[in-house]
Amino acid sequence: MSEPVDPSGLTVGIVGGGQLARMLALAGYPLGLHFIVLDPAKDACAGQVATQLHGEYDDPDALDELARRCDVVTFDFENVPAAALEHLAAEVPVAPNPRALGTAQDRLAEKTLFRELDIPTPVYAAVDSREELSIAVATTGLPAVLKTRRFGYDGKGQRVLRERADLDAAWAELAGHALILEGFVPFTRELSILAARSADGTTVFWPLVENVHTGGILRLSRAPADAEALEATARAHAQAVLDALDYVGVLAIEFFDVGGTLIANEMAPRVHNSGHWTLEGAETSQFENHLRAVCGLPLGSTHAVGYSAMLNFIGRLPEPGPFLATPGLHWHDYGKAPRSGRKVGHATLRTDQPDELEHALARLQPLLAAD
Repeated sequence: MSEPVDPSGLTVGIVGGGQLARMLALAGYPLGLHFIVLDPAKDACAGQVATQLHGEYDDPDALDELARRCDVVTFDFENVPAAALEHLAAEVPVAPNPRALGTAQDRLAEKTLFRELDIPTPVYAAVDSREELSIAVATTGLPAVLKTRRFGYDGKGQRVLRERADLDAAWAELAGHALILEGFVPFTRELSILAARSADGTTVFWPLVENVHTGGILRLSRAPADAEALEATARAHAQAVLDALDYVGVLAIEFFDVGGTLIANEMAPRVHNSGHWTLEGAETSQFENHLRAVCGLPLGSTHAVGYSAMLNFIGRLPEPGPFLATPGLHWHDYGKAPRSGRKVGHATLRTDQPDELEHALARLQPLLAAD
């Protein structure tokens, strides 16, 4: 049996200094951990709560300095160059591993992995030319969604094709990128599963979450979702991915619910927006369990405490008064300047009964910025 890890004094490096890094640091300080984030932005919001190295994600000198000053490195978003993690992994433990990041960065590689693991996906086809786009449409049918294979998030890098007349405009906008065409999925709702896996293979799961997106951006999550019949399937799919990638840390997989069948949309190799409810709605948050996993500590209980919802603040923060006056509400300001489409904070709402949750949401949602 390995010796237990004493977290006191361990330094965790985080490549990326956004709100996820910020919340990781805030969750880790009670464990006795220290944090250094690497981010090129002078106003990176994690730099308000942790030591920041200013440098590009692929700067060898900055990466070397991060490795020298840390005991383990993780990351807070999936657009970090996989080569940067490979550079770090030669000097310091990195979790999740570069292979997991590389797979999640490429929608084609991601869908291929899902298929290899018998996880249902939308019909898809790789697209590298205008001619291939026409051929792909014959495979997927219309409507369909043309997406960049890399660097797409929050609805960026995609175009919906509803008729053949849309193909030229979509190609003109996205040409020059490696692309994938995915058949449109007539889903009834969107669900996500979050899991944390340790290096020894121990895995824990949070309950399925129901999500609402507008304009490709997550607006609302409810947990636990009313989806008990799908829990076992979602967990089996997540376990298969975790084991195939020898994964360490928190992984999120987003699904479409199509009449009781789960269709995998995409995965995120990191803590995830749809897991923010766990900060107050679960016995152990996604942020704490991610740190426990990457630092070799025992994982905590993922049991839900009551019923929770997460409301994203997009563009700007709402007037705090009505929110802070709501029983069971927790306010999270990321310390970011207002900007259209930007996630600047969120509120977590927790109640003892589901009807109480819905009544509070009906009152608060109209107060959010229309961004």
